[in-house]
Amino acid sequence: MTMHRTVADGLGHLTLDHPPVNVLTRSVLGELRDALATLADEPALRAVLLDARGKHFSAGADVGEHMPPEFRDLIPEFLATIGALAAFPLPTVAAVRGRCVGGGLELVLGVDIVIASDTARFGQPEIALGVVPPVACALLPRRCPAGVAAEIVFTGDLLNAEDAYAAGLVRRVVPDAELDSVALELTSRITRHSGAALRAAKRALRAAFAEHDARAMTAAGSTYVDDVMTTADALEGLNAFLEKRQPTWSHR
Repeated sequence: MTMHRTVADGLGHLTLDHPPVNVLTRSVLGELRDALATLADEPALRAVLLDARGKHFSAGADVGEHMPPEFRDLIPEFLATIGALAAFPLPTVAAVRGRCVGGGLELVLGVDIVIASDTARFGQPEIALGVVPPVACALLPRRCPAGVAAEIVFTGDLLNAEDAYAAGLVRRVVPDAELDSVALELTSRITRHSGAALRAAKRALRAAFAEHDARAMTAAGSTYVDDVMTTADALEGLNAFLEKRQPTWSHR
């Protein structure tokens, strides 16, 4: 099992546990979707906290599963997982330490509030592999200024926790030793309230952008599957990563 789930005092606690760096394989994504579906049916639930075991929140999706033909299954499942997290009917909080990159950052883009350790590093390095981050392309422009979203996607560079805070990706940055307690304190301030009111608040907060986000993710997913993965550079970049060498771009 790579996804641990507990429920206590109105809080659902989900913990990624896929050593060493919590790679998001299709199996892990499936466990997360199942856990979210189960928690959504908990009548007394009032919030969900998502975190990860180990030094890093997540190094992203499994590059091997991005190769043909697996990517045709991976991308829809990945989009469905982020969609399920974003549409979860109650408040969601993520506690992030270490690397939160690629699919890891895309995962937390589906969460309502992100608390980061001062050790956290965020980024979308997909461009260095000749591909693109579909969820980030869809959701980053709403989370942060368009120019910041473009820089993150186009450069593939990592942001430290303070830069992620300035970009609007993170609500708060705290010392690493305090991350867990701060996240629990925040969720306790949420779970003290009526579950019915929290569900209504979540629906109201999402009303303005839920349909837009869903359409944007569908379009970005189609671009990845139908356009990006037909390029020579995508296959070159992914193969180069798996073979631990520098890619040679043909720019086509």
